[in-house]
Amino acid sequence: MTTSPQEQAPGLPRPEEQAQGHPQRWLILGVICLAQLTVLLDNTVLNVAVPSLTREMDAATSDIQWMINAYSLVQSGLLLTAGSAADRYGRKKMLIAGLALFGAGSLVAGLADSAGRLIAARAGMGVGAALLLTTTLAVAMQIFTPEEHPRAIGIWSAVNALGFAVGPLVGGFVLNHFPWGAIFLVNLPVAALGLVAVVVLVPESRNPRGDRPDLLGALLSTIGMASLVYAIISGPEHGWTSGRVLLTAAVAVVVLGAFAYWETRFPYPMLDLHFFRNRRFTGAVAGAVLITFGMGGALFLLTQHLQFVLGYDALEAGLRTAPLALAVVALNFSGLSARWTAKLGTPASIALGMVLMSLGLVSIATLVSGGYAGTLLGLVLIGVGCAIANPAMAHAIMSAIPREKAGVGAGINGTLAEFGNGLGVAVLGAVLTSRFAALVPVAATSLPAALAAADGAAAKGRIVDAFSSGLQTSQLVGALAVLLGGLLAAALLRRAERADG
Repeated sequence: MTTSPQEQAPGLPRPEEQAQGHPQRWLILGVICLAQLTVLLDNTVLNVAVPSLTREMDAATSDIQWMINAYSLVQSGLLLTAGSAADRYGRKKMLIAGLALFGAGSLVAGLADSAGRLIAARAGMGVGAALLLTTTLAVAMQIFTPEEHPRAIGIWSAVNALGFAVGPLVGGFVLNHFPWGAIFLVNLPVAALGLVAVVVLVPESRNPRGDRPDLLGALLSTIGMASLVYAIISGPEHGWTSGRVLLTAAVAVVVLGAFAYWETRFPYPMLDLHFFRNRRFTGAVAGAVLITFGMGGALFLLTQHLQFVLGYDALEAGLRTAPLALAVVALNFSGLSARWTAKLGTPASIALGMVLMSLGLVSIATLVSGGYAGTLLGLVLIGVGCAIANPAMAHAIMSAIPREKAGVGAGINGTLAEFGNGLGVAVLGAVLTSRFAALVPVAATSLPAALAAADGAAAKGRIVDAFSSGLQTSQLVGALAVLLGGLLAAALLRRAERADG
């Protein structure tokens, strides 16, 4: 039985759109990237407001930590569920819901007069962020032709890098001119503009099969991932062997194990574990975890070096990390990285990109005592590597998953990024801390505390040198992780291509 265009299920693009792409696809990509940029800014913008929040709300350290972590915990826990919901109920609907929730949460956060309300608002923003981050990539996979996917994903990836770089700059500028609540209220006009544009421009799409919702799978994945991320981010503060961390990690292992078992038994699983039999998928997944592990942790530590060792304030440190994002934006928006990937192939592109990123981290580590020049070289190398490797990695993940499951694919991609970043910050931070503690002759848990306890310029110089040594060690560990990730992903993807050929 044939299906007329009028009767075609809304889950798939029309045949002519599959061949040519949606006629307004580049405008739509701009709309969804604007929405995504707003979400990404809020991953970092609050960090620069910590002194203001501590002073004006009389917030305790634990309050500040929850203001930051409530957003990331809810977001990381819901990414897979949000992607599955977008596939089932409609990606346009989830975009609208995500923008509405994010805007409402931003309004409540901007007007909050207590730490509790701000924490609750940040959690609500995390729900909206999870919906937006998964749905934007899923929509891009629907409106572009397969040939255009690498460039579209490249632009999408460039927006991620831009959000990382611009967050501290936007936060610093706003706080210099307005009260702290303005860092959230600036989201409102962007969310409103995004809502109107999505309603008018973005076509609806969803999985036409209409599978039964996997409610238990959604619950288990949310609890399991949130517990895992919480254990990772709590480890450095409370100790990896503390009862809180071990209990949370145990909950994560048990719940995620139950989730995997349930997904093999449920006839309509949210995450089809057969994906992991695809060598292209497993290669991209392994590389994605290691790349975000090395990059997330190393760049987190780099911002500390710029501020604590080189003496830049938050705004100046943000400006000096901008070359990384500028390199990514230039290569991806111009289409150069997509053309290089088409010429080299996905495995070689990932290997080349991650080798360049590893060399960038080595440059920062070995030339760190020479001031900003070595850091600048490293940032440019990392930016060029990111521009080549990240889109190729995301495309490898998305292309290994059926088109109708694009939301789940985007959820997997986002979950890997959150997991790798959190693990990188925790592990490389622990490397820095242990190295620093072994070299510093005073009892202190941080560089500012050690400097405050030091007696004389010579002692302070030795402490700064010890911190730089710890930073060097952690950056080299991050470089090794990135290099291994590139080689492993490239080898697995090359083997998958040969098997398919």
